[in-house]
Amino acid sequence: MQPTLRPPATGDTWVGLSVDELPVADAYQWCVLPHTGAIVLFSGVVRDHATDDAGSERAGVQHLTYEAYEEQVERSFAAIVDELRARWPETGRVAVLHRVGRLELGESSVIAVVSAPHRPQAFEAARYAIDAVKASAPIWKHEQWQEPNGSVAADWGTGAHDVVQPSHVPTVRSN
Repeated sequence: MQPTLRPPATGDTWVGLSVDELPVADAYQWCVLPHTGAIVLFSGVVRDHATDDAGSERAGVQHLTYEAYEEQVERSFAAIVDELRARWPETGRVAVLHRVGRLELGESSVIAVVSAPHRPQAFEAARYAIDAVKASAPIWKHEQWQEPNGSVAADWGTGAHDVVQPSHVPTVRSN
């Protein structure tokens, strides 16, 4: 795991895992290329509520802690980018970065940035990238929230599931 994420010296793929704040602006700027007219940046941000698997809302989320199977995350991200490029071969640069450790409300936990010649490909590829990270990467979140009675509760994140191969993550097409 890299403590501070920096863009690669060569290539068009930037993947990484860090305990430090994600370099959102740097990732966006790195994805700018002369032949790409669209850049989509998705940033997943810690919010103050979550919906559990039973459909009940957990209000008062105070912070999240992310853990990862570090030895496999970058390999997983690379497989996601490989699949993304197979589906959208004109893609320019792609950045998939995730943070681990304790994150407070409003902090970015994950970003997916994609540049492409045109906006439909950029939107579709970025949507696929974040969906695939959620489905394929060995990363887990632990939520802590305040109960209505004032007590503090904690549990592993909602929607836990088995990891799937990036090729099994569906594509959502733009109209």
